[in-house]
Amino acid sequence: MSNSFLAAVKERRTYYGLSKEVVVSNERIQEIVNEAVKHTPSSFNSQSARVVVLFGEQSDKLWNITKETLRKIVPADSFAPTEERIDSFKSGYGTVLFFEDETTVENLQKQFAAYADNFPIWSNQSSGMLQFVVWTALEQEGLGASLQHYNPLINEEVAQTWNLPSEWKLLAQMPFGKPTFTPGDKEFQPLEDRVKFFQ
Repeated sequence: MSNSFLAAVKERRTYYGLSKEVVVSNERIQEIVNEAVKHTPSSFNSQSARVVVLFGEQSDKLWNITKETLRKIVPADSFAPTEERIDSFKSGYGTVLFFEDETTVENLQKQFAAYADNFPIWSNQSSGMLQFVVWTALEQEGLGASLQHYNPLINEEVAQTWNLPSEWKLLAQMPFGKPTFTPGDKEFQPLEDRVKFFQ
């Protein structure tokens, strides 16, 4: 691993304060996402990842859907913090939606029955790698992002709103935009408690 790669890994942070100010072009964001989807590994080279990128008003629409979905289940007298949190995501420039194609996963389960129970796990692992690649690459362009999980509550309405295939399973949402503040220092557990080496 090159020093520049490790530096990018270290620099990636969670940003909750975002603005809609343009930092890079939509075309550059599309290029990043396309390269990430193309080159992130997947089990059996299944290439099961599916991604939707929402810019501007389309991203706002997603967070309006999320807010109104949550309004139905969160008590009114305690909804204000939820609304504030959703509005912080809506304040960003766009949102990346990460999906996995369930049909692809199911076909692998049929084709390789001995591994059937593992394919959904491997699918999620591959999606996690893709999320990390996109997140880190966006940060390298000066964009802040966070990873959210309002699925499966919003899955059906998202699929209907953007006319997405029913086999696309929504796994995560990544709002992004120009950071409006710098996150605090990270705290780390001792590595000797987390990593072992044998020589």
